[in-house]
Amino acid sequence: GTERLRFVRSCSSALSPELMSRMEERFGVPVLEAYGMTEASHQMSSNPLPPDRRIPGSVGRGTGVEIAVLDEAGSLLPSGSAGEVGIRGPNVIDGYENNPEANLASFTDGWFRTGDLGTLDGDGYLRLLGRIKELINRGGEKIAPREIDEALESHPAVKEAVSFGVPHATWGEEVAAAVVLSEPVSEKELIAHCRGLLAEFKVPKRVHIVESIPRTPTGKVQRRFVAEQLSPR
Repeated sequence: GTERLRFVRSCSSALSPELMSRMEERFGVPVLEAYGMTEASHQMSSNPLPPDRRIPGSVGRGTGVEIAVLDEAGSLLPSGSAGEVGIRGPNVIDGYENNPEANLASFTDGWFRTGDLGTLDGDGYLRLLGRIKELINRGGEKIAPREIDEALESHPAVKEAVSFGVPHATWGEEVAAAVVLSEPVSEKELIAHCRGLLAEFKVPKRVHIVESIPRTPTGKVQRRFVAEQLSPR
């Protein structure tokens, strides 16, 4: 039974607020989203247990590390600005062995650059927007896929969504998505739903309905693989 559970921890991929709510109803304990990576001896941030404030869609506050959001030059950005997540602390590596090129790209003024795009609020809660290399570049507009995922997952018929860029002759990339459904709904309805939540240039032009979304052994969504499978040839 679940009566001995104190909490459920979720990592690897963001939970939608709807899924988090369903999990808490099912298990009867708080769900804590957290963030970690091998280079920091795993955990870097976590939402706290009640009665402290938890924010659905956030991975919480730093645990054992300092967290900052950096611009391309490595300068600190103010609260609410989107940029690369940087970390530093005694449990963070100080370099990759025999890999000077990786070290040059990954460290700036003592900050380890994670390759993740995120924002920090005024209370230090971190929200991840996706991997920088997975940003969709539509005519020079950089679009974070997670924003589109969340718009689709807010539809009651969508169980899971993953968005990605596909080649486009004019814009360079166009927005597309794949969804797993819990009940029938048309592609047209899902696009209209997104249009009510997103700026027009972020609205997916195609929404593929699939049976499952591939993940890595650690549970991370394989966004690039989905894009390769569903991009027009």
